Amino acid sequence: MSGSELKQRRRSGGRSARTAARARPLDEAIRPVRPGLPGGQFRPLKEEDVGRIHEAAITALEKIGMGSAPASGREYLIAAGAIEGDDGRIRFPRGLVEDMLAKAAKDITLCARDPQYDLHLKGTNVHFGTAGAAVHMVDPDTAEYRNPSVQDLYDAARIVQRLDNVHFFQRPVVCREFADPLELDLNTVYAACAGTTKHVGTSFTEATNVARCMKLLHEIAGGEEAWRARPFVSNSNCFVVPPLTFAEESCEVMEACILAGMPVLLLSAGQAGATAPAPIATAVVQAVAECLAGVVYVNAVKPGHPAIFGTWPFVSDLRTGAMSGGSGEQALLSAACAQMHQHYGLPGGAAAGIADSKLPDMQAGWEQGISNVMAGLSGLNMVYEAVGMHASLLGFCLESLVLGNDMLGQVQRCVRGIEVKDEYVDLEVVSSVVLEGPGHYLGHDQTLQLMQSEYVYPELADRSSPKEWEERGKPILLNTASDRVRSILAEDGHQIDPTTEAALQAALPLAKLARP
Repeated sequence: MSGSELKQRRRSGGRSARTAARARPLDEAIRPVRPGLPGGQFRPLKEEDVGRIHEAAITALEKIGMGSAPASGREYLIAAGAIEGDDGRIRFPRGLVEDMLAKAAKDITLCARDPQYDLHLKGTNVHFGTAGAAVHMVDPDTAEYRNPSVQDLYDAARIVQRLDNVHFFQRPVVCREFADPLELDLNTVYAACAGTTKHVGTSFTEATNVARCMKLLHEIAGGEEAWRARPFVSNSNCFVVPPLTFAEESCEVMEACILAGMPVLLLSAGQAGATAPAPIATAVVQAVAECLAGVVYVNAVKPGHPAIFGTWPFVSDLRTGAMSGGSGEQALLSAACAQMHQHYGLPGGAAAGIADSKLPDMQAGWEQGISNVMAGLSGLNMVYEAVGMHASLLGFCLESLVLGNDMLGQVQRCVRGIEVKDEYVDLEVVSSVVLEGPGHYLGHDQTLQLMQSEYVYPELADRSSPKEWEERGKPILLNTASDRVRSILAEDGHQIDPTTEAALQAALPLAKLARP
């Protein structure tokens, strides 16, 4: 390219050109961040230590085993080759675990009702979403905590539908107005699906409730066959009560979900220093052992059924015994767990993004940012509780949810890393700017070409100068987030068609959700 051509390109640049370039929508393939970016750059465990943790977990299953399996679970596990001891504990021979790992589903896809939101859990592909089942809603304006309702769950789902960097919706709150467990389960599934077409995660209080909830899902899907072809809801299942004990009712729920064609999250959530050992490495050992038992269980019920290796250990503040989800130790635990699911070649998930802070403040920012970056860089397939969670999972905040979308954009940019291409190191552009041009790159064609595909821009965060900030009335970020919440909820984002909605309301005890 001649010097005159380069100068002509620079003259065509400037602020207006950059603004126009940013306004143009980008194709999915060239967006700077998107669901499923490969991580794996950060590995807190040495390879030999991964092997040592594996050996310790296998030994724990062989020698200590798992207690309190339900009767149906004992039948499945013993038929598969597990051994029931005189003490009633189920022990798992090494060969059985290895056989079931060979049968376990790899590279699974968690479907969404809208296929553009499908989650491909392969290798180190990373996805961020909600979860947490908080028992309080956080009002940052009044600094008060209140009971969440099904309307809050619906509103959260509607907001997630509009957030590009939040890739799935697992229930972030418990709808506390329902005394009947069946009504709770039905309305949780209904409100989530009414608010978003992204993949949904939920829990069930009793196995007998699964069948009624499946009728609801079949209706939304267009029939049982359509549901089984593309199951768009997964069961978040706390199938163990650490340490090394099955949760009988949850196991029965898991069996019902497997038979109904629903993917399951095998969730082991011990708390280091309380229900898991205090050493971080040993907490990982216990979580891995429990989830390996879950892999055996799932594949004993139905070989190859899609399941997520949910090593999900938490951290205690050992001064008080309180949970500390926003700690550096928590971030390390989740990153180490990502290495373990990669060791087995299984899709994996764990927690990150939890704030111990009670409000969306600076403490919440560093707690959420550190653990999300580490989880993403470790290649964790499913990063749960990534946004909106406060008070160590006791509180959920809608303003924090939309602020978290900005944060996750920056987190994913870190996950994507730096691409070194031939045209970036050949120095033609540098030479033309330095030797022939104005000595800066602001209006250069290369800058305009890369300004959106290489850089991520926040929707809410303020990058203006102090002068510009003053001219705009000195906006406060939390107020900007509140405005964003209100603007989303002012639009009708209902995701169930009127005919299906009427059929569901007539057949099931569902709440009437407020819509604009």
